[in-house]
Amino acid sequence: MSIEPGSVAAGRRGRKARQTRQSLADAALALVLERGLAGVTVEDVTEQADVSRRTFSRYFSSKEEAVLDCVRADCERINAALAARPAGEQPLTAYRAALRVWLADEREPAWDRRPGMRELLRLVTMEPSLTAVHRRISVDAEEASIRIVAARLGVDPERDLRPSVAVGAGVAALLAAARAWVRDTGAAGLPELLERAFELLTAEPSAEDPLPQGTKGTK
Repeated sequence: MSIEPGSVAAGRRGRKARQTRQSLADAALALVLERGLAGVTVEDVTEQADVSRRTFSRYFSSKEEAVLDCVRADCERINAALAARPAGEQPLTAYRAALRVWLADEREPAWDRRPGMRELLRLVTMEPSLTAVHRRISVDAEEASIRIVAARLGVDPERDLRPSVAVGAGVAALLAAARAWVRDTGAAGLPELLERAFELLTAEPSAEDPLPQGTKGTK
């Protein structure tokens, strides 16, 4: 079977575009972690990545979007894993399994195995412009997850609450585990915290419930 020259060229252009986007995102993240958000301009990012401002604008509308592109990519990987789950799995079980796949991926390490991610997620809570972009990325990813679950169930997500409820619960568990992981460097690892968060979805937490090892209670 012959391969059309146009397909080869399109594939090459696609790889080049992905490499350029990744280079810009890596440069933005490294600079912001080093200097802080206020200490980095788009021009700093383009100089670091050795591309023009015009090229930057093809991929991102702001430095915040570039900095958080890694989070967007993580959300896409989680949703790809969710879409690949067996059809018979219940929605919340499938979402939990998708997060486990993401956390265990050796080719594309998750947050707990990537340098700087804890610091980045801390910055998201401190910088309003990062918070806004992170929120938009999270909402877009959650809506995509809901569509995936709705397709698995064969329902209309505008009329049936089950996809939104299942995904909302799973996202809440992820966010709770991530907050605990970001706030306390001595806490249990992100995978352990995530498992604990999902366990708590099935039972109301009480004052007698033990905290994950390394976390501190509040008075």
